[in-house]
Amino acid sequence: MFSDRIREDIRSAIAKDPAAKSALEVVLCYPGVHALWFHRAAHFLYEKRLYIIARIISHISRFLTGIEIHPGAKIGRRVFIDHGMGIVIGETSEIGDDTLLYKGVVLGGTSLEKEKRHPTLGKHVVVGSNACILGPVTIGDGARIGSGSVVVKDVPNGATVVGIPGKVVEKKTAEKLALDFEHGNLPDPIADVVKIMLKMQHELEERLKTIEKKHAIKAKGIFHDYEEKATEELPGQ
Repeated sequence: MFSDRIREDIRSAIAKDPAAKSALEVVLCYPGVHALWFHRAAHFLYEKRLYIIARIISHISRFLTGIEIHPGAKIGRRVFIDHGMGIVIGETSEIGDDTLLYKGVVLGGTSLEKEKRHPTLGKHVVVGSNACILGPVTIGDGARIGSGSVVVKDVPNGATVVGIPGKVVEKKTAEKLALDFEHGNLPDPIADVVKIMLKMQHELEERLKTIEKKHAIKAKGIFHDYEEKATEELPGQ
């Protein structure tokens, strides 16, 4: 059972990272895989209420890999942490099967109460670099979180979220869900708003020019008539 999970982790890393050249390279050089192996041991002890030993193992893992996973977090199968430096996964976090996390991801809490206070990620979720998912929110199956996003609300299945706070910019049907995550092709809601505002500004400028032109002609005519009348009334003329 244990050896099967190790082989599964190695295959998952090779499948999700095109830089992986061999199983041996993954075993020796992938801190994301090492962190998951440390976490399994720590989580087992945590479930046995051996909290101090579990935390010591997770602390050693953090020192060696740069990835901090609380022993209480629940992590599914074939999860892959790519690079991983700076990742923080809180105590009540839950991560579904086949999820992909990039470096700097934070699954954090927003409450000091001893309750469910960290995110739940579904299956086949992709979380981009430096994204923060905060609070007991649920991220649906196949959802994709853009790099640098801050998510504080639930995300539906198959949705792509970007921005601060995170906004849904795209949804995929179940049959189209995949781990394709081209950040260069993601919509930018801020840029879209700016484009709309610029378009509105251009339309307003055109309308203003038309109005100014119309009133300038009329004003010129009125001024000309007044000037002629004033000239006629001047004494000595």
